[in-house]
Amino acid sequence: MDEDSFWALMEGSQQQTGDPDQRLEALREQLMRRPLAEIVQFQSCLHRVRRRIDTWEMWVAAEQIHGGSCSDDSFWYFQFWVVGLGRETYERAVADPDSLAETPKLRALAGRPLQDWSDDEWPEWESLDYVAAEAFDMLTGEEEGLEKALEAEGLDLPCNPEPSGEAWDIRNANEASSRLPRLSRMFPLAG
Repeated sequence: MDEDSFWALMEGSQQQTGDPDQRLEALREQLMRRPLAEIVQFQSCLHRVRRRIDTWEMWVAAEQIHGGSCSDDSFWYFQFWVVGLGRETYERAVADPDSLAETPKLRALAGRPLQDWSDDEWPEWESLDYVAAEAFDMLTGEEEGLEKALEAEGLDLPCNPEPSGEAWDIRNANEASSRLPRLSRMFPLAG
């Protein structure tokens, strides 16, 4: 599975529904119609794509949006959420994380207290990381089959952020404001 096929699956699920759980179901069904090798390739491609946004600057964007408390896990899940926004939005975010300020889903959250965000509104999509494994396991009946298949291919996928780029204090409001002005205005950090 090449990147174009990967994005076709992702965007196809997005066109069917905006509900994250229904999108996962659509993705799982599509993956289950493919050879096992393509499911392995989907997972590998998902992590290659995710890796491009595993940067310090993207973590600061997530930190802004999460109100100054974006943990390792939250940033990991945020990366999958950005992938889930589709190729065009993703590519803009790769080039400029501050472009996420244009995302309608984030614009709908701006100015609202975090505690008022519903579970489906949170800019995190942890379950995307598991959809290929679920499809693989359902087809083979083998628990952790995808992980074993990835290992057999010599692929050891990370399970925590390993940001690239210039490391800087992700909770420094002045620094974030100068680097991510639009997100900083929408989601200002306290102090």
